[in-house]
Amino acid sequence: MLVTVIRRGWGWPSLCEPRSPSISLGQTPTLAPARYPGVLAVTTFRIALAQLPYPATPAGSMDDACQTIAQAAASGAGLVCFPECYLPGYRGLGHAPPRPDQDFLAAAWARTAATAAAARIAVILGTERVHNGALLATALVIQPDGSLDGFQDKVQIDPSEEGTYTPGDGRRVFHTGPLTFGVAICHEGWRYPETVRFAARAGAQIVFHPHLHEAEPGSFVPTTFADPRNSFHEKALLCRAAENTCYIASVNYASDGAPTTSAVVRPDGTLLCHQPYGRAGLLLADLDLEQATGLLAARYRPV
Repeated sequence: MLVTVIRRGWGWPSLCEPRSPSISLGQTPTLAPARYPGVLAVTTFRIALAQLPYPATPAGSMDDACQTIAQAAASGAGLVCFPECYLPGYRGLGHAPPRPDQDFLAAAWARTAATAAAARIAVILGTERVHNGALLATALVIQPDGSLDGFQDKVQIDPSEEGTYTPGDGRRVFHTGPLTFGVAICHEGWRYPETVRFAARAGAQIVFHPHLHEAEPGSFVPTTFADPRNSFHEKALLCRAAENTCYIASVNYASDGAPTTSAVVRPDGTLLCHQPYGRAGLLLADLDLEQATGLLAARYRPV
């Protein structure tokens, strides 16, 4: 078994494990060993995916996010990612949080950043924002020192979101410690492979995929990842990873009968780990960054 030590702020010391464990909310973490001063490796990075129930209130989403950030850091993660628009809660598909409040959002981002800085962990916070009078679904990236690194807006919105969210513009990648990553939000990651390929060609070892996918009446309820009887969605994640030789980390809300779950896919398109369907908790995964070569993304020749 490979033992790799990661500097605090990039991830605490951890073992490369065959299956990354899941931690239920409120459970005391037992994964982070004591720190090893002066030892540094750059090939392994631990991430956490926060599969949380839809928040009861916007204020509750902020409270739960801060609690989860601290728990992820205590579990040895160097980065934690939340579902789509977790703050204040996705707007649509039967969910109707209060009207957008930019003052609330700014205060919530500041509190989240302070929590990240205290825990020394990077955060991808699914949120919404008001920009030039338009409401955007976005992901805010916060660095381990609490600095706001910027947004990746949802550029490809689902037809059902027209009239609620406005498409954003532009794509970028982010860096924290040895990790380079991109973000493709829900519909754009399922249906637009170019959003993932852009990040991989720009050097991303992993693309995070925050989303909301809840059960519909009479829909198939899976217990096995990428079940052939289920919809195409989880198979698409395997493709996104294999066609770009990068990791994919997809994070959903926790809900009864959820048709997709939070999962991490290796760069060869095989499943690394997944969260039990519908169950709230942190999914932890140790990434071997040397596997994420981006080879196939780099070989793409535009048509």
